[in-house]
Amino acid sequence: MTVYVVGTDTVDTSAALCDYLDRRLDASDTVHAVNSLPGGDATDATDARDGEDAVTVVQSRLGAVATVETHQFVRGNDPHEDLLAHADAVDADELVIGVRKRNPTAKIVFGSTAQAVLLRSARPVAVVPLT
Repeated sequence: MTVYVVGTDTVDTSAALCDYLDRRLDASDTVHAVNSLPGGDATDATDARDGEDAVTVVQSRLGAVATVETHQFVRGNDPHEDLLAHADAVDADELVIGVRKRNPTAKIVFGSTAQAVLLRSARPVAVVPLT
């Protein structure tokens, strides 16, 4: 039995992460699909709906293969904090995240959830390239 925590923010990200996991899962595995939003004025109804759609894609695509639990956190945390905390809470075997190609300036100005997860995780992290 393997426990995965999947960090997603869009339906496209979810689709790519599901493509990666689909080949690896069996019936004894559990997938926790996590979407993290900042809340307050930084989150509107569209953001919440998009996040819910993102985790629903994981449920729809992988639910017939393994147990899938969906989580949408709106706690004022950075996404990497929610992903890492949830991975600890469920004792995940692996985190699965997507990365987009970004120029060096964008990385400095906006930071990187993927970079924060990679630098702070004590668990294996699978990084799926997004186009």
